[in-house]
Amino acid sequence: MQFFCWLNTGKGNLVTGGKSLLELKKSGHFTIWAVEALRAGLMRIENKDEVDAQTGKLKDDGKYKSNDPHILALAIVSGVRLLYTNDRLLHGDFGNKRLIDNPRGKVYSTLKRKSFTNTHRALLRRKDLCQVSH
Repeated sequence: MQFFCWLNTGKGNLVTGGKSLLELKKSGHFTIWAVEALRAGLMRIENKDEVDAQTGKLKDDGKYKSNDPHILALAIVSGVRLLYTNDRLLHGDFGNKRLIDNPRGKVYSTLKRKSFTNTHRALLRRKDLCQVSH
């Protein structure tokens, strides 16, 4: 898949932290990749306390529709604005200007088309979506 090729070639970085990191650690294949990705600078782990605090703020506001406030919090804390997901409710939340802005979040999805489209290509070329705020 082109998205993972993009990560593995160093053109993009995976950002994780908080509950997201705990979920990813459940996959043995991911853990093996993550160790190498951290060493190669292809992955960044955000501060758990910051992500958890932002998750709490989002839960208090309750303006999201998905069951993934921790993903939204991770984007807010890290500054990353590109998300790979096929979760339709999360698509809406991530693109919601009230939740993710400057720039607004964009979603890379294979829900409608499994093939690598011009839209996918354009998302992976955008440098403003993958800036890390730290």
